[in-house]
Amino acid sequence: MAKSTSVKKAWRSLTWLGVIVVALFAVNTAGVLWGGGSWTPKLALDLEGGTQIILAPKLESGQTVSQEQLNQAVSIIRQRVDASGVSEAEINTQGGQNIVVAIPGQLDDESRNRIESSAKLELRPVLVAGAPTNQTVGGEGSTSTPSPTVDPSLPSTPSVSPTSGSDLNWVTPALQAQYGTFNCASTQAATANAAPSDKPLVTCDVTGTIKYLLGPVEVRGENITNASNGQETTQSGATTGRWVINLTFDDQGTKDFAAVSTRLYGLKAQPPLDQFAFVLDGQVLSAPKMNGVITDGKPTISGQFTQESSKALADQLKFGALPISFTVQSSDTISATLGSSQLQSGLIAGLIGLILVVIYTLFQYRLLGLVTIASLVVAAVLTYLVITILSWREGYRLSLAGVAGLIVAIGFTADSFIVYFERVRDELRDGRGLPSAVEAGWRRAVRTIYASKATNLLAAVVLFIIAVGNVRGFAFTLGITTVIDVLIVILFTHPMLQLLAQTTFFGSGHPLSGLDPSALGAVYRGRAEFRKPTSVPASKAASSAREAAKRQTIAERKAAELAGVTSSGDDISKNGGES
Repeated sequence: MAKSTSVKKAWRSLTWLGVIVVALFAVNTAGVLWGGGSWTPKLALDLEGGTQIILAPKLESGQTVSQEQLNQAVSIIRQRVDASGVSEAEINTQGGQNIVVAIPGQLDDESRNRIESSAKLELRPVLVAGAPTNQTVGGEGSTSTPSPTVDPSLPSTPSVSPTSGSDLNWVTPALQAQYGTFNCASTQAATANAAPSDKPLVTCDVTGTIKYLLGPVEVRGENITNASNGQETTQSGATTGRWVINLTFDDQGTKDFAAVSTRLYGLKAQPPLDQFAFVLDGQVLSAPKMNGVITDGKPTISGQFTQESSKALADQLKFGALPISFTVQSSDTISATLGSSQLQSGLIAGLIGLILVVIYTLFQYRLLGLVTIASLVVAAVLTYLVITILSWREGYRLSLAGVAGLIVAIGFTADSFIVYFERVRDELRDGRGLPSAVEAGWRRAVRTIYASKATNLLAAVVLFIIAVGNVRGFAFTLGITTVIDVLIVILFTHPMLQLLAQTTFFGSGHPLSGLDPSALGAVYRGRAEFRKPTSVPASKAASSAREAAKRQTIAERKAAELAGVTSSGDDISKNGGES
C-alpha cells in the first residue's frame, strides 16, 4: 500500500510539473502570436547596445548646479525608467554637470518623453488668457506688424504691491507688452520654464492654441506625494470616458492648495481669474476653473489625455519634480560595450561548469547522477521560459551579470541534489530499504534545502533592493533560479527517486546505481533487511568503513565519541578493582 501511495504521489508531482511547463509554453506562444513577444530574451545594453541621451541642466543667469541636485535628478530619472518597464539602464552624471542616460534597445516615444521631460510642475493662478496672437497693433493708419521685442523703457515693476497671486497689479506695462508679442511657436516657449517662481510667467498650453499670463508659483510639484491615471467619474460613479490624472499632496501642498482654491472659487464671477494652471516645464497642461474649495489635497488634472499619455505624465509626477530643468544635449545610438563575443564567452563558461557538474555527479553517484542531469535540464527549460516571458511582459533584459547569475545557479542547483542523495545513502547505511530510505532521506534533506535556498533568496532580494544597474540583473536571475531550484527538487528530483526506488536495478543496489550497499558499508540480505558484510575482501571492508565514517553526521560522531569514552572508563574501573 505504501509503495502504491508513493508512486501515486510521484506521478502527481510530475503531472503538476508538466502542467507548469505547458502553461509557460502556452503563455509565451500567445505572446509571440499576439503580444509582440519572442522566443529569445531581450539583451541588455552591454550585450545589444541601445540609445544614449545626454541631459544638460537649464540654468538661469548666474545659477549653478550642485552635485546633490544631480544625484537627486539621477535617482528620479532612474525611477521613471524603471516605471516604463525598461531594465538594465545606465544612468550617471558626467563632468559634474550633465546626466547621461543609456537605455538598451530602441526607445519608444513614451519612454523617451519620460526621460527627456524634466517634469518641473508648478501651479500658478491665471491672470490673462486668450488666443495666441503674435502681433501688436500700431498707431492710426498703420498695419499690424510683428513685434518680437519689448520696449525696455516700459515699467516692469508693479506700481502697487500685489496682495495675492491673482492680483492684476502683477500685470505691468512691460509684462503686458511681453504677453502681446509672445509667440507660442518661437523658442520663447521652450525657455519659459526658466522664469523665476516668484515672478509672473507668459507661456502657452501644450497645443499652442491658448496663450496665458500667469501669476507666481503658489503650489510646487515637490509637494506631490502620489499621482495616478484613471477615467474621470461623475458623482454617481459613472465614467465620462476622459482620462485624468489624480494627484495627492503632502501636508504643505494640501494647505497651500486649500488656500488657493478658496480664493479662486471666490473669483468665479471674474474669469479667467478663477482658473488655476498646472504648468509642466513652462507649458500649461490644463487650466481648469476652480469649481469648489478643495481641502483634502486631492485635485485632478484633466485635459486632452489618452490612456498612454496620462500614464506617462502620472509616472513623471509620481516620482517627483526634478530639482532643476534639463534640456536634451544629444541623443545617439550606441553599440554594445561587450557584444556577442562576450556573451559567447559567458555561455562557454556556463557550459564548462555544467560539464564539470555532470562529470562529478556521474563519478560520485554513478547512474543516479542521471537524475541530477535531468533535473538541470528541466530547470534550464523553466528558467529560459520564465526569463523570455519576463522580457516581453515586464521589459526584463538579460545582461552579462545576469548570465553570471545563471552560471552560479548551476552549482546551487546541484548542491540541492547532493544534499538529498547523501541523506538517502545515510538512511541506507542505517539498514533501511531503498523505498523507505528515499522517504526518510527526503524528510531530513528538505529542511536543509529550504534553509539553504531561503538564505540564497534573501541575499538576492537584499542585493536587488540596494544595488543598481547590472548588479540588479545578477540578483534578479539568482532569485529566479533559486525559486525554480526548489520547485524542481520538489516536483521532479524527489518524485524521480520515488519511482526509481521501485525498479529492480536501483532497488537491488546494483554497483552502477550509485546505491551499492557494499560501498556504503551495508549489504542487502533480503527485502528491507541488512546484515554486516561477511564475505567481503578486507580491502573492500576497510574502504567501506572509511566511507561510512566519512559520511557520519555530527550527531553520529559525537555519539560514537561518547560511546568510546564510556567504554574506556569501564575498563579502567575493572582494572582498578582487580588491582
